[in-house]
Amino acid sequence: MSEALPGMPPPPPVARPRPASVVVMYRRAGAGVEVFWVKREKALRFAGGFYAFPGGKVDREDVEVPVRGASGEEAAARVAAARELFEETGVLVAEGAEALSPERLKALRRALLEGQRPWGALLAEEGLALRAEDFRSAGRWITPPYMPLRFDARFFLVEAPAHARAELWPGELTEATWVAPAEALARWGAGSTLLHSPNLYVLQVLARFNTAEAVLARLEAPPHCPDFIPTLVEFQQGVRIAPLVTPTLPPATHTCAYVLGNGELLIVDPGAEDPGEYAKLRELLSILEGEGMRPVAVLLTHHHGDHIGGAKAVKEGLGIPLWCHARTADRLDVRADRLLEDGEVLELAGSPPQRWRVLHTPGHARGHLCLVDEHTRAAIVGDMVSGVSTIVIDPPEGNMREYLVQLARLRDWPVTTLYPAHGGPIPDGPGKLQEYLEHRAAREALILAALPAAGATLEQVVETAYSDTPPFLHPVAQRSALATLEKLMEEGRVREEQARYFPA
Repeated sequence: MSEALPGMPPPPPVARPRPASVVVMYRRAGAGVEVFWVKREKALRFAGGFYAFPGGKVDREDVEVPVRGASGEEAAARVAAARELFEETGVLVAEGAEALSPERLKALRRALLEGQRPWGALLAEEGLALRAEDFRSAGRWITPPYMPLRFDARFFLVEAPAHARAELWPGELTEATWVAPAEALARWGAGSTLLHSPNLYVLQVLARFNTAEAVLARLEAPPHCPDFIPTLVEFQQGVRIAPLVTPTLPPATHTCAYVLGNGELLIVDPGAEDPGEYAKLRELLSILEGEGMRPVAVLLTHHHGDHIGGAKAVKEGLGIPLWCHARTADRLDVRADRLLEDGEVLELAGSPPQRWRVLHTPGHARGHLCLVDEHTRAAIVGDMVSGVSTIVIDPPEGNMREYLVQLARLRDWPVTTLYPAHGGPIPDGPGKLQEYLEHRAAREALILAALPAAGATLEQVVETAYSDTPPFLHPVAQRSALATLEKLMEEGRVREEQARYFPA
């Protein structure tokens, strides 16, 4: 991604949340409880690679299935909850299910997953009934508007029936098991487990389980969640995201500012000039300041407008220094207080403390920086990759050869989770970086193939090599195509004469 270019279409509208249901299934374990959680397959569009609870969207047919003690949306949400729980775990929570043998339950689950029997018909034919009291309301969460895929999710607390035997079947899930909430939170704290805000809050509440009634009261009223949308989003401990609306390149609509640390806080890329967007960042900081934390600096990954728009307001409003690379500093209208170089370590005091390694990663921009957490190897990667599209390499600032070198460097570090400036976290960092390298190699091959012996203009190269790209994006594609042609000319594989490009 990059800052917006002239002539680009307006950004896409905010996605409408889809109704969904989530089941927090628990069982008693000593003085506390265990919960059943799942890990979503990394290729899934929503929360791929994250840990979560069984759940999914409400189907149109769910409104036709009766639920004793509920009606309307409340009933449909419970129907979806029961169906998703059965599909993902094999646990059937319905009146009469205790009489079914394990073999029969497996046959019914297979028939449901393969579409052989609709959910409502399956329940009716087996003489089963759904009851509202089995699915106790445990809160409502709506995906923040910066995400391209959004859900309006009703959470339900379900105590596992004595006869239940949860089992993972391969498919959309790669892991499914019982876990103590404290253990799950420890894994989140260590950076090995990514959690969305609702699931993190549920685990924090269940880690202090006393009675189901007390737990439900806390789950129904989460803090910092106006209109059911979380303000505090912390995918792993000490890595918080503040998506701000910026003039960036579609399909992105936001630039992700990050607030790092567990005591001393580092603010990365406050890209929005709009005072209303700055207020969102300030609200997040106020929450953290209320917990005894304090901002100590603002850091810029590079100089593009969608990353630096709010830098002056943050620096002056909070009275903190601004850090960046020298090649970023000489493009700013605000003074940088510290020039960062490759290999430096930024230490943030706190509980626990953090150490972020600075990597100078030119290619997209000459002063581009990434930060790698020395403990978890999570990486704040700016515009090295994107969670919603590709990255524009725009000469003369952009250099394709350097960009590819830095992609491989990050891959081989190795990093773990990538936190890009646009889109959500990418759990399989090395896999995404390899995917980018392969994509660029494939595009380079198409560009070479688009060069006839008689030569071609840049526009003609893009028309052929980017035939899979919508025409309105061709002006953007021309910039990356030019960067690739310059790389090929450096390597002696292409020559240029009078604005036409020839195979060497």
